[in-house]
Amino acid sequence: METKLRYLYALQQIDNNLDELEELKGDLPAETKALEATINELKVQVATLDQTMKSAFSSRDNADSEIISLKEKMEKYKAQQFEVRNNREYDALTREMDHTTQTIAKLEKEMEESETKAVAARTDIETTKSEIKEKTKLLEEKRATLAEVAKKTEAEELKYKHGREKLLTRIKKADLNAYERIRKAKRGKAIVPVKRGACGGCFNKVPPQKLLELRQNKKIYQCEHCGRIIVSDEIAETSSTVV
Repeated sequence: METKLRYLYALQQIDNNLDELEELKGDLPAETKALEATINELKVQVATLDQTMKSAFSSRDNADSEIISLKEKMEKYKAQQFEVRNNREYDALTREMDHTTQTIAKLEKEMEESETKAVAARTDIETTKSEIKEKTKLLEEKRATLAEVAKKTEAEELKYKHGREKLLTRIKKADLNAYERIRKAKRGKAIVPVKRGACGGCFNKVPPQKLLELRQNKKIYQCEHCGRIIVSDEIAETSSTVV
């Protein structure tokens, strides 16, 4: 059990160091991811707008072709007016001409609406592409800055990651899962030492009896207040030698 505690506490120390290195990068990683997500969303918008524009222009062109065809029919109807033989034929022809006129008016309105929709979509595409260009430039700047920061800490980070990998081979999966669960819930601090008889995480006093048991290093104890795993001074002082 003592060895298990040493491994877990050593893992916590390594993760603390990795967290500190990550903090040196500030908000750059989060800002970079946010920009990447925004740019991807804008590209999706452009694709959608492009489809809308093409569809609207297609509808406009189809309406235009139909209008031309209907106007040709109207010219034929007008010529036929002089050839009708009775009122019934004249009335039927007049109805066709009225219907054709109404259809042309409807298509002209649809054509105008499609044109407006297409132009609006094209304008939005240009605006969105301009926004993508600006954000891409900003993303490149942030990536360059992040790479510069990461380069300064690369060797140290690799050292800690290598040590972490070695430790993981010595820690049981169930213990690791418990550690990761607490670490996630407690902002990275899953295992803390006892300091002056108190939990090193929440600083609440540890009962005297539990302190005595804790120093025996025979069992995993969790703080009654914050739920973190607490270890003895001995474990905390010597754990760095286990990696």
